[in-house]
Amino acid sequence: MTYYESTGHLLLTPVDREAPARAVRLRELGLGERTDPELDAFARRAADVLGAPYAGVNFVGEERQFFAGLHHGAEAPASGYPARVLARDHGYCPHVVVRRRALVLEDVRDFARFAGNAVVDESGVRSYVGAPVTDRRGIVLGTVCAVDVAPRRWGTEGLATVKALAAELVALVHEREDRAQTAGEDRRG
Repeated sequence: MTYYESTGHLLLTPVDREAPARAVRLRELGLGERTDPELDAFARRAADVLGAPYAGVNFVGEERQFFAGLHHGAEAPASGYPARVLARDHGYCPHVVVRRRALVLEDVRDFARFAGNAVVDESGVRSYVGAPVTDRRGIVLGTVCAVDVAPRRWGTEGLATVKALAAELVALVHEREDRAQTAGEDRRG
């Protein structure tokens, strides 16, 4: 963790030494730059399975986060949350990516490190569950996550579910990559 020099407050986003390699890998895979209807459907299913009003497939780049897949229920506030693009210091997904493991926050306000995050004040997020999406090269591309505007007990079942969803998404990413490689070989051959 680093500190804001002017205020002495903790910087909410951990240092991400893998960001340059991740950005290259995301470009190779064609992820993290545009919305994806298949990933929107995946996020919708994640929200349904987890019983959450919001869910996303989030790819974390060097400077920002991009929700290539996003679902929000009818109760989404007029503020525009959830947005497709967030700064790296907003939200909890960058922590999952750097830590390389799932994160469950039943009430974000119970954790001083997370309570001051901008998504709490600006968007009303109160609980979070997310798991890393790690590709076959060992690069954490982003997360599958869900949030709620009320505290909630995700429990071990919610944690297991979000991890299973992340594994399913990894399989989808690899399948897409394999198809693209085969198509490229067919064009050359």
